[in-house]
Amino acid sequence: MTADTPRLPLTPTLGLSGTLTRGAVARKVVHATVASMPVRLRYPDGSEVGGGGPDAPVLEVVRPQSLYRRLEAHPKIGLGEAYMAGDWRAAPGTDLAEALMPFAARMGRLVPKPLLSLRGLVDRAIPQSMRNTLEGSRSNISAHYDLSNDLFALFLDPSMSYSSALFDPSRPRAAQDLHGAQLRKVDALLDAADVRTGSRVLEIGTGWGELAIRAARRGAMVTSVTLSAEQRDLAMKRIADAGVGERVEVRLQDYREVTGQFDAIVSCEMIEAVGEEYWETYFRQIDHLLAPGGSVAVQAILMEHHRLMATKGSFGWIQKYIFPGGLIPSMEAIREVTRDSTTLRVDRAHAFGADYAETLRRWRGDFLDAWPAVHALGFDETFRRMWEFYLAYCEAGFAMHYLDVAQIRLARKEG
Repeated sequence: MTADTPRLPLTPTLGLSGTLTRGAVARKVVHATVASMPVRLRYPDGSEVGGGGPDAPVLEVVRPQSLYRRLEAHPKIGLGEAYMAGDWRAAPGTDLAEALMPFAARMGRLVPKPLLSLRGLVDRAIPQSMRNTLEGSRSNISAHYDLSNDLFALFLDPSMSYSSALFDPSRPRAAQDLHGAQLRKVDALLDAADVRTGSRVLEIGTGWGELAIRAARRGAMVTSVTLSAEQRDLAMKRIADAGVGERVEVRLQDYREVTGQFDAIVSCEMIEAVGEEYWETYFRQIDHLLAPGGSVAVQAILMEHHRLMATKGSFGWIQKYIFPGGLIPSMEAIREVTRDSTTLRVDRAHAFGADYAETLRRWRGDFLDAWPAVHALGFDETFRRMWEFYLAYCEAGFAMHYLDVAQIRLARKEG
């Protein structure tokens, strides 16, 4: 784990309820919840609870008291922290993502209604330090994307694409090559933005350069902006090695600081890092930079609008440990902000959330297979469990349709 990665508390940080009950309430809620679910919890003494049969996923509770005190102190953060600490784990033969899927399928109903009124006692607001101001965005992006290019290269495909692949719907996903599906995703996004020979293209969020390379190979002139110095350096090398350096400029620059006019603007899974406070700014800037007759294509992770409204103000595990400052929008939110603040309108959208579940499954498998090499880079066991949980948790969310992903084309409203 790098020096800047948040350290896990050695003991649970207790809120009011955790102080009073030492996890007893959380234990009762969990037992009541899993009683009707196709999963089993196994305790150190061999006892089990849950509604799953003999073939159901099994989660081993290693340190019950620590687990339930963490859950009671902060339900949205405690489960992930408990996994990082080793308080619970997937039993041998149980896939972690599959074990989490029953919970993801019931995400909106996990907490009994009488307890929802008590959320204010344990829920926490998103820290002001994670606001996506010009300075805050640089810090938030660096916390994840500047971990190590070598780390990402160990589990991503050769295109270094860190966003959902787009698989061919005519064939089983498991039978398809991830690299080919990632290139298919990039090409679909460029097609949606009508990128062609002579197009002036702005890419918001460079990644490691694959989209810029493929746009340049179409004959476009590309300006790509990123806040990650690590990504910029490797992207520039990959762009030069691809022989398209004269057609691509990569800037270490915030999207709010870009000037000029562009025929096509593309942004692949960057809106999640913008933050609700700046969604209007993000789309207004795109509107301002788009030349007459131009098109916009955005790939975005999405959640249902009612879930966004219920959770947007509270601090979760993903925000604390993986993507500080991040917030997933809804399609309704994107339609509203573009309608109310810009001349842009959603022209069409193609959703493919099941492809993200498969993408994450591949990443997790490759990450775990490469763990000796990841460990050699200086990352510790807590980091391994943190990333294993992150990838499995997200896979379960997409597999159970709690989350979705879509390529969204936007164009100017005529008249």
